[in-house]
Amino acid sequence: MLQNIMSKLKGDRWIWIIVIILSGWSLLAVYSSVGTLAYKEGKGTEMYLLKHFSIIAIGFVLMYLSHKLDYRYYAGISKILMGITIPLLLFTLLFGSSVNQASRWLTIPGIGMTFQTSDLAKLSLIVFLARMLSRKQEEIKDVKKAFLPIMGSVCGVFVLIAWANMSTAIMLFGVSVLLLLIGRISFKQIAIVSAGVVLLGIIVVSIGPRRATYYSRVKTFLGVEKREESASPVSFQDDKNYQANNAKIAIATGGLFGKGPGNSVQRNVLPHPYSDFIYAIIIEEYGTVGGVILLFLYLAFMYRCIRIVTMSPKAFGTFLAAGLGFSLTIQALANMAVAVGLGPVTGVPLPLVSMGGTSILFTSVALGIILSVSRNIEELKGKEQLDEKPKPKKVVIGSIPA
Repeated sequence: MLQNIMSKLKGDRWIWIIVIILSGWSLLAVYSSVGTLAYKEGKGTEMYLLKHFSIIAIGFVLMYLSHKLDYRYYAGISKILMGITIPLLLFTLLFGSSVNQASRWLTIPGIGMTFQTSDLAKLSLIVFLARMLSRKQEEIKDVKKAFLPIMGSVCGVFVLIAWANMSTAIMLFGVSVLLLLIGRISFKQIAIVSAGVVLLGIIVVSIGPRRATYYSRVKTFLGVEKREESASPVSFQDDKNYQANNAKIAIATGGLFGKGPGNSVQRNVLPHPYSDFIYAIIIEEYGTVGGVILLFLYLAFMYRCIRIVTMSPKAFGTFLAAGLGFSLTIQALANMAVAVGLGPVTGVPLPLVSMGGTSILFTSVALGIILSVSRNIEELKGKEQLDEKPKPKKVVIGSIPA
């Protein structure tokens, strides 16, 4: 049965295997981490597990459908996506659901599900950049025809996301710069615009609604912000390092092989053990060995994406696999870095592992697009092998000697 299922899954087999392992691990980690949330909401942990399983199942369906569609069709779809994304980002800033002074979410009418428009923006921008870069290779050094239109789309999306979600905006801009360098955009031009974007980011942070949060997180990470002395005692929960410290405790107490699945202690005190800090919980339960294996899976995924990049005969497929692969891997590394104390708290989920809704669905579509590029490579190889096979000689009746 398994062999029959795998025979219908085209594209890079190793990416499929990595996705299946990460999804299975996600079910175990989320089920172990939602106990406190279930208690607060007065619901059973089984309900959260069933919901998470349903989202992963829908994600697999979207991944399968995305990988069956020829990746070249996404060039035309990207224009539609960008036409939808920009207005949605503006609408989210003005009328979106606000949590912690950040308007990031929109509620889907009818079903009540919320989603972050930045998830759609990441997918839309990367596919759009891949299309633009592939079509403008002959005039890629032309500032007016190539550089300005491409960088204009990048900077526009950056500003709209950065106002409420600076960490996601920075990562998306970094992925875009990598993609532009692969696309042969002048390094000097990119450096000049990047300096301007950094200045723009500083302005957004300085006047934006979340400036206090950004300053606090950076100061806490750098060790600049200390707990103010007062006559009244300060609780441990009031400590600015509360999340980071508990994540470090989870990692330190996990040891080499961990406490075992479902035996985490810090899941009861960490604010978001099922999303932002799920990597710390995984290390606590599965040990350093488990954490290294999870890191290896993401690096192996990036390696397979690089193989697709080097083997793709078309520029559009190359840019697609590179951009989407870098985006998912950098997001995973950022989440892990926060958990182990190598970066300030960002609120970025771990792709395919953290509990989520539409973020998992958009990730699944991105994976499906990468697999579509890989499937196309396999089909071209199959045709070349058929063409190289020697054709059977025709035997003419009557030519055989008696």
